[in-house]
Amino acid sequence: MTIEQTVELPASHRLVLDVPREIPAGPIILTFTPVPAGEDIGMDGECRLDHTPNAETAAAIREGRAMMRGEIPANRYHTIEEMLASLKK
Repeated sequence: MTIEQTVELPASHRLVLDVPREIPAGPIILTFTPVPAGEDIGMDGECRLDHTPNAETAAAIREGRAMMRGEIPANRYHTIEEMLASLKK
């Protein structure tokens, strides 16, 4: 099983990874490959799909990217109950 995801590496060079439970515990191989300068990886605000996201989706994408850049704090939960309680607020 291979999972690939392009992420923005912050200036701190610190990443936090949440690995899907479908990946079995035990040894894994992490590979880091820099994206060549100028290559389109879909991080520039353009949607690479055949549609334009609506305003709510576009706002959520911008918020997620701001969290990845460390501009705004991300919500972190240790249990599903914590997350559900936050969503109910």
